[in-house]
Amino acid sequence: MKKKYRLIKLGAIGIITGLCNGLFGSGGGTVVVPSMEMFLKVEEHKAHATAIAVILPLTLVSAFLYIKNDYVDWNITWQVSIGGVIGGYVGARLLKNIPSGILRKIFGVFMLIAAVRMVLQ
Repeated sequence: MKKKYRLIKLGAIGIITGLCNGLFGSGGGTVVVPSMEMFLKVEEHKAHATAIAVILPLTLVSAFLYIKNDYVDWNITWQVSIGGVIGGYVGARLLKNIPSGILRKIFGVFMLIAAVRMVLQ
């Protein structure tokens, strides 16, 4: 029964994450990380790293549909992607050096800033 309950949790996290990714272009950090920590008891560093792997297939599906519907500005995409690759590399290298408590606080502040910005726009 415990295994079945875990599968239900995994499926629910996946569906909610996919919906958020498709609708808002976000879901990995904002949904997967807290969900894995709270409902699956995944260690913080592992939750952040796993979220990146979870985002890949979601992003591929969403990107395909966005591209198909001509929603993508390719000029901006290539320019931002260069910085994103550099930032992703640096962030992944730094993750192992940041204690869980500090990582949680940084992530929380980031989420609060994003939330306030979205509400005020």
